[in-house]
Amino acid sequence: MHVASWRHAYRGLLPDDFLEKLSVDEREAQRLAWFADPTPRSGILVAEEAGRVVGFVTYAPSRDDDAGEETGEVPAIYVDPEVFGGGIGRALLEDAAAALREAGFARASLWVLERNERARHFYEKAGWRWDGTVSQHDFDCANRPVVRYVTDL
Repeated sequence: MHVASWRHAYRGLLPDDFLEKLSVDEREAQRLAWFADPTPRSGILVAEEAGRVVGFVTYAPSRDDDAGEETGEVPAIYVDPEVFGGGIGRALLEDAAAALREAGFARASLWVLERNERARHFYEKAGWRWDGTVSQHDFDCANRPVVRYVTDL
């Protein structure tokens, strides 16, 4: 699901050869490593339909240098392309915000590719706003501009 979501969401934004080389085994290893040593005040929420994972979201303290202890982050949110538009992403994002609030955060941030208009619209519709911050993110294939979205919890 994670690899399929990346390939769908980032087609045209990241090189095709990079997307085709994404490994399910590597993604699984990343998630298992995270479960083995989670960061305090962090978690992962999973959406299932008929016993099949169709989405997930992670939340944690913000990794941004300019963030205080009151700022949490949504480092990842992915939904199976087969169920896009069905409200699963919105529910996961709302649940992550609630979990961040319960963990004691007052504010949350996330990063999104600057050119990912669909994702940016999704976050804006959910009440998140771009705070004007732009950075670069290395995707192991090229650096791409990313923008930071924030919301008060």
